Amino acid sequence: MRLELGNIFIKDVQFAAETKVENGVLYINKEEMISKLSAIEHIKSVDIDIARPGDSVRITPVKDVIEPRVKVEGPGGIFPGVINKVDTVGSGRTHVLKGAAVLTTGTIVGFQEGIVDMSGTGAEYTPFSKTVNVVVIAEPEDGIDQHKHEEAVRMVGLNSGIYLGEAGKNVEPDEVKVYETAPILEGAAQYPELPKVGYVYMLQTQGLLHDTYVYGVDAKKIVPTILYPTEMMDGAVLSGNCVSSCDKNPTYIHCNNPMVEELYAMHGKEINFVGVIITNENVYLADKERSSNWTAKLCKYLGLDGAIVSQEGFGNPDTDLIMNCKKIEMQDVKTVISTDEYAGRDGASQSLADADVRADAVVSNGNANMVITLPKMDKVIGHIQYIDTIAGGFDGSLAEDGSIVVEIQAITGATNELGFGYLSAKGY
Repeated sequence: MRLELGNIFIKDVQFAAETKVENGVLYINKEEMISKLSAIEHIKSVDIDIARPGDSVRITPVKDVIEPRVKVEGPGGIFPGVINKVDTVGSGRTHVLKGAAVLTTGTIVGFQEGIVDMSGTGAEYTPFSKTVNVVVIAEPEDGIDQHKHEEAVRMVGLNSGIYLGEAGKNVEPDEVKVYETAPILEGAAQYPELPKVGYVYMLQTQGLLHDTYVYGVDAKKIVPTILYPTEMMDGAVLSGNCVSSCDKNPTYIHCNNPMVEELYAMHGKEINFVGVIITNENVYLADKERSSNWTAKLCKYLGLDGAIVSQEGFGNPDTDLIMNCKKIEMQDVKTVISTDEYAGRDGASQSLADADVRADAVVSNGNANMVITLPKMDKVIGHIQYIDTIAGGFDGSLAEDGSIVVEIQAITGATNELGFGYLSAKGY
């Protein structure tokens, strides 16, 4: 499967009379965009703001991050099964407004939404302080339950990404990058002298607002399966999570998975990148056993010599991570796991809730319990009053002067387990 990504570099975002991209600037008709988003079910009000790198701006609580994209050639459309019809994506050509992002905020859904600071100490921990952000403040109808609340805000974000992405449909990209994965038998024969490597992509699926969607299906209902890597790049996987913001994968990161980028960069040179196995993170032991058994079986079936396994979240999913690692290793497939740590504020506690001697190749993306002080910002987009109750905050986190003391767990993307951040390390 062959996908061309046409990157249109966005240097600034401005409100204007027409939504368009011109000379690297994304212009937005604010009234038109608000009108389209206001029609989404269970939404009471919508507003839109802009936050640029270096601004004295704090965005909280951040629900999701979406990169504007549009399908130009080939089957399907972005976010198939949710926004567009259920066609297999991952081929043809897609245009990307690179450097721009949609951030959704508003009344908090649960207690695990995050903080994005555009400047100061906090900006050093989130990758989304470097994007020009279209911040959509969506308030749901009064009295709806949490799941409808989450869905309404999720749909606002996805539709925002689609609306803005359309502005790049007829724009000549600044660069075109090509990604291609051959069918399994053909691909395995291409580089017989290189080790065959696969990527096991663990998706957060514990329910209770811990959800990920694959072609519109709640991934807790699937068994592990194989995807072309380009399907992920084309929006087949998206976030519905309200989990700790430091290590959840927003939709933006699902489309820009750095593991996939790195494996493609090494393909044909150091490794033969065979493809992606997606698997879920379950609550009950029987489900964990089923999914880890299937994951290991698929690694063996693909004839892999090595596998990289990335986690999403922490605590209960640590068991899924270790079960995957142990069982893949038992199939004589060398395995590396990528995770983060909850080792206590002093770093002295056990980093993962589970362990096994076979998990001897580990990449850590930081200790989420580390405490930092975020300075006061001149402007807050969203609702600041939730700071004391979001994951990583505590009673007294928000000071009277507007500064915040929190664990980096509260910062969106701070310890992202795919390495999409600034604390990642490579193991050798």
